[in-house]
Amino acid sequence: MTSRERIAAALRHEEPDRVPVDLGASESSGIMGIAYNRLTDYLGIDGSTRIYDIGQMIAKVEEPVLDAIGADAMPLLNEPRSWKPWTLQDGSPCEIPQHLAIDEWDGGWAILRDDGVPAALCPEGGCYFDPVNPPFADATTPDDIEAGIEHLETFDWPEYMDESYRDLAAKARCLHEETDRFIVANLWVHVFAAGQVLRGFGDFMMDLVANKDLAHHLMGRLVDCYAPRVQRYIEAVGEHVDIIQVNDDLGQQDGPQLSPELYREMVKPYHRRLWGMIKRLSGKPLLLHSCGSIYDLLPDLIELGVDAINPVQVSAANMDGALLKREFGDDLTFWGGGCDTQRVLDRGTPEQVRDEVKHRVDQFAEGGGFVFCQVHNIQHDVPPENVMAMYEALSEL
Repeated sequence: MTSRERIAAALRHEEPDRVPVDLGASESSGIMGIAYNRLTDYLGIDGSTRIYDIGQMIAKVEEPVLDAIGADAMPLLNEPRSWKPWTLQDGSPCEIPQHLAIDEWDGGWAILRDDGVPAALCPEGGCYFDPVNPPFADATTPDDIEAGIEHLETFDWPEYMDESYRDLAAKARCLHEETDRFIVANLWVHVFAAGQVLRGFGDFMMDLVANKDLAHHLMGRLVDCYAPRVQRYIEAVGEHVDIIQVNDDLGQQDGPQLSPELYREMVKPYHRRLWGMIKRLSGKPLLLHSCGSIYDLLPDLIELGVDAINPVQVSAANMDGALLKREFGDDLTFWGGGCDTQRVLDRGTPEQVRDEVKHRVDQFAEGGGFVFCQVHNIQHDVPPENVMAMYEALSEL
């Protein structure tokens, strides 16, 4: 089987010739820049560590690394046209988008808006950027949302990622024709999580119960603004990609962030509209990234047309692989869950990593419906020996 055929079979819930593998086909199945530099040094691979997801400091995984681990998937990335040198938090080199406005700030770093106000901060000693200064922090009515509509029009598509739709179309065609890997397109269209960033986490969560008109207006207008972007994107690349990813973190460690009843009332209508439009226009399977314990919401997500979920956070409540496979394995492909990153990949020995991989493959792989990758991204403190133990264990099965 080719890589593309292998993952396509898994999505049809057919058992392929081997378990398909992903590293870096999305910004939630990838590797942080510091860990990537250590991995390429360990493998003796020369290249350029390009950080395309600045908040999470995620590196673009290069072809020699994909070859070394036997990867079957790769991303269609929305990238900048040019890059500039930068230094990661451990002093190792990388490149970041040329037009990203980033500067030192209170001992750490800030990503700046056009007006010089920080949009995200990485504190001294930190490794990641967190959003700050939500643009709608003071909004109280739908009119306040309308007054700042430009924040919705540009959300999830920063200006420093300045490739055009024509650029993306050419890249998608090249990837499709020159590689047999399964191509993952990522639309970066959040709804629920967008409200948390745009309003502020606490304020938006209160809006969902105490200012529902504002929450509905924010999410509805956000989908309005996404719609032309979705159409242009799919027209440009849809013919040459194999699956489309959407993102909305709905879970936390112990359960969903909101009750199923509140999800169905407040958020699900906008997921239905947005994801339905994507599937209708593209005709492609839908891969949803949603962290944490989302067990209670999986029936709703299946109803909405989700074909695969990532990262399958097996250490969260009710997310053990055996339970998920038994209850939802006929309807969902599990794109992740291959190695626990909270307690094993970073803290365990290589042998413990190998045992974890074998355990998770035993849970997920039978009958297809499984694409192997670790739970979420490989973090900065994961040693390369553990990374390679993960793939070596998989190749031995």
